[in-house]
Amino acid sequence: MAADAQTHEEDITRVEVDGKEVILVGTAHISQQSVDIVRDIIERERPDTVCVELDEERFKALREQARWEELDLKQIIRNKQLMFLMARLALMSFQKQMGSYTGVKPGAEMSAAIDIAEEQDAHLVLCDRNVRTTLLRAWRKTPWYKRAMLATSLLFGVFEKTEVNEEELAKLREQQNISGMLDELGEAMPEVKSVMVDERDTYMADQIRRAPGEKVVVVIGAAHKPGILKKVNEHFSDAQIEEIDTVPASSQLTKFIPWIIPLIVIGLFVFGFTRGDMEDVKQAALAWFLANGIFASLGAAIALAHPVTIVIAFFAAPLTSLNPTIHAGMVAALAQVWATPPRVKDMEQAGDDIAEFKGWWSNRFTRVLLVFVFTALGSMIGTFAALPFFRSLLS
Repeated sequence: MAADAQTHEEDITRVEVDGKEVILVGTAHISQQSVDIVRDIIERERPDTVCVELDEERFKALREQARWEELDLKQIIRNKQLMFLMARLALMSFQKQMGSYTGVKPGAEMSAAIDIAEEQDAHLVLCDRNVRTTLLRAWRKTPWYKRAMLATSLLFGVFEKTEVNEEELAKLREQQNISGMLDELGEAMPEVKSVMVDERDTYMADQIRRAPGEKVVVVIGAAHKPGILKKVNEHFSDAQIEEIDTVPASSQLTKFIPWIIPLIVIGLFVFGFTRGDMEDVKQAALAWFLANGIFASLGAAIALAHPVTIVIAFFAAPLTSLNPTIHAGMVAALAQVWATPPRVKDMEQAGDDIAEFKGWWSNRFTRVLLVFVFTALGSMIGTFAALPFFRSLLS
């Protein structure tokens, strides 16, 4: 196995950085060859430091199997982090699906690097940026009209059945193929490529340059290797690193947009009251209540929510639609967690279950996510369905 790994020197690049030897190992995250190469190079080189393409959160996820027991789903819903969790879950599912074709667990080469670093008592550096920061920066820096494309591509990636083998993974690690893929991503979604690739290259290059010791082995995905090689000898200021390690605030326009329809609706109600057309006000209020309630509860029903959740969605939607700080999806998701609490087993199996379309509904944990999405979508549809009934208040 070690002998085979030594024949793949094209995956390994040596460079001098501030007087120390840095050995970059480009990997594919589901490749057994990559695992073998990583083991071989660290065992042979016996470096002072091993850097891995992980952050603290992913390191814990890789090393601590009981992490799901500590997940507070209610708190995640209240903090409006459920969409972030869904994105993480979709990425995890895609990696697991790809790994099933090669029989290698995603991140196995990172685990191997960590294990050998511990055996050799080498210093370990988690050189990647926090994954939540990366995803939020990608979302907020993507123009609103491209966000649907980003979400759709992520969703289709979960269900796309593209089998891979070691030969294809070896081709993916080749420089010319990586450059071609990055160019395509840059043309289609330049903001995403900038955040997911370029910024992380800068962040990791800075962490690698600062790593202690005279010899450093760096285990990174092959897509990051070209960018890191260009930047690893640059000296970035603390301000530059802090800027790309910060989640940008939402724009004032983005904050204001959710208030437009509620303000219009409230204004129409007030206008109707001042004119004294109480019959029209009552009809508009009834239309608002029924349209929001019916479509939101229908969304919850499509998600196969608990009956209590469906009822709560019906009564919550007309009120939450007038308050953008909380929406029907959040209320329904909390109700679903209370009515049908997800088990630890559901959370552990979620990544595997959602690889199949029906798995989203059969797993209690992912069903909460569906309740959140479909109830919010239903309430949104109900809001627009009710608006025509407000025309009478203007006539």
